[in-house]
Amino acid sequence: MPAPPTGGEMEKANTAHIKQKWLDVPYANLSDAQKLDIYLPNEGKGPFPVILSIHGGGFMFGDKADGQLTPMLEGLNRGYAVVGVNYRLSGEAQFPKQINDIKAAIRWIRANAERYQLNPDKIAVWGGSAGGNLSALAGTSAHVKDLEDLTLGNPEQSSQVKAVVDWFGPVDFLKMDDQFRVSGKGTPNHNNADSFESKLIGKQITEAPELVKAANPETYITPDDPPFFIQHGTEDKLVPTEQSVNFAKRLENVLGKEKVVLELLQGAGHGDPQFSKDENVKKVLDFLDAQLKG
Repeated sequence: MPAPPTGGEMEKANTAHIKQKWLDVPYANLSDAQKLDIYLPNEGKGPFPVILSIHGGGFMFGDKADGQLTPMLEGLNRGYAVVGVNYRLSGEAQFPKQINDIKAAIRWIRANAERYQLNPDKIAVWGGSAGGNLSALAGTSAHVKDLEDLTLGNPEQSSQVKAVVDWFGPVDFLKMDDQFRVSGKGTPNHNNADSFESKLIGKQITEAPELVKAANPETYITPDDPPFFIQHGTEDKLVPTEQSVNFAKRLENVLGKEKVVLELLQGAGHGDPQFSKDENVKKVLDFLDAQLKG
């Protein structure tokens, strides 16, 4: 889960060509972080199916409008609305505030769908790294009240989604170090008190196994979960590839193989340019078309 480049934040995605957009729209009012950006296709009429883009950055960095949004914006050319969402980072609040925010944003989208030409019944989540974890968590925990904070607004709306795209997201924090020790591909430092995961949880993860379990999307898998498209690089040195391999197996065991796609990108590292290549983004959008346009 990369930090921004030294000396500043990640470069912003280019959205100058998008004619219809609303920026920094509050979806809740507890924190300045609780804002989203809405982008609509330049052509066609709504209501448009929605791609909710969830940025990564170790739960500590990143922004809804940074370069991580660029692949998702390709959805505009396929007739999707794209919504970039910010959420409270670990420097401000600890788990489960992040998933509380994502769920609040989904409920807000449903409540305001007509105003912004969005289809409230066709919402997908797509994120990388920390955003992959939050996308997966949104996908498996639709009916989990402990992860909803209905005081953030629109309590009458559902936070359920129709599809999940998880790019190299961490899943079971407590297994990451052992997986790296076995593979030799990354530094086993996730159990440290100053790791991204420990800062998210609010204490050293080895001292808080119940909180770690609550942050694990595997904890909530049920047969009515939406289809998943999971990709991970085989040379990821920040999040072990085994995180996605094991997660996909668990999903398959409950959802069935037809609802789970796992692809390992050979030779790809964490956040590798391979993920954003045209042919790979096309694969993701083909998957979303099958789920949201059928």
